[in-house]
Amino acid sequence: MPCYEYTYIARQDIQPQQVEAITNDLTAIIENNGGKVTKSEYWGLRSLAYRIKKYKKGHYVHLNVDGSADAIAELERNSRLHEDVVRYMTIRVEEFEEGESVVLRSKGREGREERGGRFDRGDRNDRDRGDRGDRNDRGDRGDRVERGGDSKPASAS
Repeated sequence: MPCYEYTYIARQDIQPQQVEAITNDLTAIIENNGGKVTKSEYWGLRSLAYRIKKYKKGHYVHLNVDGSADAIAELERNSRLHEDVVRYMTIRVEEFEEGESVVLRSKGREGREERGGRFDRGDRNDRDRGDRGDRNDRGDRGDRVERGGDSKPASAS
C-alpha cells in the first residue's frame, strides 16, 4: 500500500485531550477504509507562520498512514468537515522515516539550552579586551583640522 504523511492543525482554544480525540476519530476513519496508522505524533501548541481564521497558534499532529487513495480521500473529506481542524496536508512518500520526526528531535533538544538563553552571553563580557593603555599604537596624528563652523585649515590662510 502507498505511504502517506498526514499533518493537521487543530484550533488553539481546544484542550490536548480534545486533540487526541480528533486523532482517534481520524485513525478510525483510516482503519475503517482498510488502512492503518503506523505512527502518531503530537507536536504541541505551536505558533503559525501567519494567521489562519484569526488564530495565531494551533495544535500540530502528524500521522504516518499506510492506506489506499480512497482512505486518504475519506480522511481529507472528514478533515474539511471537522470544525476544529484548521488546516491539513497530506504528502505521499516512498517510505516512512525511522524514529522520531525532525520536529520532535529539535523540540526535545531545546536549542536554547545549547545556545544559551536570550540574555546569556556566556563569557563575552568577561573576556580580556586587551590593553588600550595610552593609545600609542596610533602613531603621529599631525596637525588636525577641526570640523564644523567656519574653521579653515591652518595652511589656507
